[in-house]
Amino acid sequence: MVWRNNIVIKLALTIILLVFFVLFILSLLLMQFFENFYIHEAEATMLETASRVATIIDQQDNRTFIQESAELFKDPSARIAILYPTGDYWLSTSTDSELSDISLYWIKNKPELSEVFTLNREVKELVVLPEQDTTAIIVGKPLLNEGAVFIYQSLDVINQTKAETQRIILIAAGFAIVLTIFFAVFLSTRITSPLIKMREAAADLTRGEFNTKVPVLTHDELGDLAREFNRMGRQLKYHINALNQEKEQLSSIVNSMADGVITLNRNEDVIVINPPAEKYIEDWYFENNINPKDLNQKLPDELRQALQRVIEGESEIVREMHMQGRDYVMLMTPLYDENHVRGAVAVIRDMTEERKLDKLRKDFVANVSHELRTPISLLQGYSEAIVDDVAETKEDKNELAAIIHDESLRMSRLVNELLDLARMEAGHIQLNVETLEIEKYIQRIIKKFQPIAEENQVELKLTMKVEKGEVTFDGDRVEQVFTNLIDNAIRHIGEQGYVHVSVESDESEFRAEIADNGSGIPEEDLPFVFERFYKADKSRTRNKQKKGTGLGLAIAKNIIHAHQGKIRVKSKIEQGTTFSFTIPQTKKEKN
Repeated sequence: MVWRNNIVIKLALTIILLVFFVLFILSLLLMQFFENFYIHEAEATMLETASRVATIIDQQDNRTFIQESAELFKDPSARIAILYPTGDYWLSTSTDSELSDISLYWIKNKPELSEVFTLNREVKELVVLPEQDTTAIIVGKPLLNEGAVFIYQSLDVINQTKAETQRIILIAAGFAIVLTIFFAVFLSTRITSPLIKMREAAADLTRGEFNTKVPVLTHDELGDLAREFNRMGRQLKYHINALNQEKEQLSSIVNSMADGVITLNRNEDVIVINPPAEKYIEDWYFENNINPKDLNQKLPDELRQALQRVIEGESEIVREMHMQGRDYVMLMTPLYDENHVRGAVAVIRDMTEERKLDKLRKDFVANVSHELRTPISLLQGYSEAIVDDVAETKEDKNELAAIIHDESLRMSRLVNELLDLARMEAGHIQLNVETLEIEKYIQRIIKKFQPIAEENQVELKLTMKVEKGEVTFDGDRVEQVFTNLIDNAIRHIGEQGYVHVSVESDESEFRAEIADNGSGIPEEDLPFVFERFYKADKSRTRNKQKKGTGLGLAIAKNIIHAHQGKIRVKSKIEQGTTFSFTIPQTKKEKN
C-alpha cells in the first residue's frame, strides 16, 4: 500500500487520527456536559421562580396579585400550578401549546412529587405529562402553611438549546479537523522534505556519486543531521579514494610482477589475477582442448587440488608443474578471515628460463663448435686435396674450390647472423619505421612463397581481417619474420598439408598467425624454439637440402620485441604448430 511506503502520509495520518480521537472524546464530553448543564440550569431557574412565588403567597392574601406576579416571574413557555393553603388549586397559561395541564390529583399520585406535601421539601424531577406523553422538568416548593408551588416546562425547549450547542461544537470540531489536516500535511512535509533529500542523496552515494550534498535549510536537529550527512559523504569519498589508490597500487604491483598471481576464494572463484597467471591458464586450456570462450570455464586441476589442500590443512604448499614444455613452480598460501580460511593466493613462477640457462650455457659452445666444425673440416679436407694435388685436373680443382667457397659462405652467413642476433639482444637494432598498405604488403609476401608451396605440394592459404588499411612498422624486418615462419612451416609439413596465414589489423595493434598441420614440435622442445641454434629433429624436416642455422626464430623474436610486440608458439605432435605475433600501433616504436 502507498501509505506504508510514504513517511509524509504516515506522519500526517498519525497526527490527524490523534487529533480526531481527542476531538471526538472532547465533543462527547462537552455535549454530555451541556446537556446536564442546561437541565440543571433550568431546574435551578424554575426553583428560584417557585421560591419567589412561594414567598409572595406567604406574605400576601391577594390572589390576583399573586397570580399576576407568578405570570410575570415564570418563563413564557412554562406553567405554574399553585395549591393554596386553603386547598384551592390554580394553573397558569403557557405559550407552549403542547404543554398539557396537570391536575392536583395527578400531582399527589406521583410519589416523587408528593414528597412536597408529605416531607415538606423541594423536589426536582423529570416526568412524563399525562395525555400527551411529553417529557417535562417539574420543580416543587412547599409553602409555610401547607400548600405548594409547582413549575414545569417541556424538555423540548432544552433539547433545542442542546441541539444548537451540539451543532456549534460539531462545526468547531470540523474546522479543527480541517486545520489539523492542513497543518499535519504542512508539518509532515516540512519535517520529511529534508529526509527525502537525504534518501535521494544516500541513493546517489550508493551509485558512487560522492559529491552529492544535502541542503541545510534549518538550524534544528534536521539541520544538524544534514550537516553530519554531508560530512559523512566527504569522509566516505576520502576513504573510498584512499582505498581506490591502494587498490590501483596493488593492481599495478601485481600486474607488473613477472610471476603469476591468482587469488581464490573457498568457492574456487578467481578474485585477482595478473597477465602471467592468465597466460598460464590459457596454456592449460589449450593443453586440455578447452575453448577459452566457453562460459563453463573451470579452474586448472592443479590449482583446484592445491586450494583444497590449503583449505583443509591451513598451511602453504609448493608444487611443480610441467605444461607445454615449460616448468612451473607454484606456492599457494592460505588467506585468513580472523581464524577462518577464506581463500588462498597462489604465486606461479615460470622456472623454464632459469633451468634452461644452465643448459644453454653448456650447449652454446657445443652448438657453435658443431656448426663450425663441419665447414672447417670441409675447408681443411678439400684445401689439402688441392695442396696435395689429389685433384689432378682443372675441373676437379674447380669443383673442390666451389665446395670450399660454399662452405665459406655458410660460415660467413652463420657469423653474420650471430652478430645480428648479438646486436639485437644488446638493443642496438635499427628500425626503419614506415607506413605501409597492409593488403599489398601481405599479398606480396604470400605471392613470394606461392611457387615454393606449390613445388612442395603444400596449400598456402591467407585470411585477412583489416579494419585499418595502413600499418606502421619496419617492413623489411617484419617481412624477415614472415619469411622465417612461413619457410619453416613449408619445410616441416608433408605433402597435401597446408599453411594458413591469418592477418588482422585495427587501430590498436597488428596481429598475424601462421598455422600448419605438420609434424609439430615436441613439448619438451617448445621452451627452446626461440633460442639460438635450436633445430627440430632432422627426421621431421621435409626439405633435406635446405638446412637452417638455427638462428631464424631467435632473430624473429628480437625483431618483434624491438617493435614492442609479442611472439608466441603453440604446438602438438602430429597436429601442427601455430606461431603468432602482435605489433602495437598506438605506441611509438623505438629506433
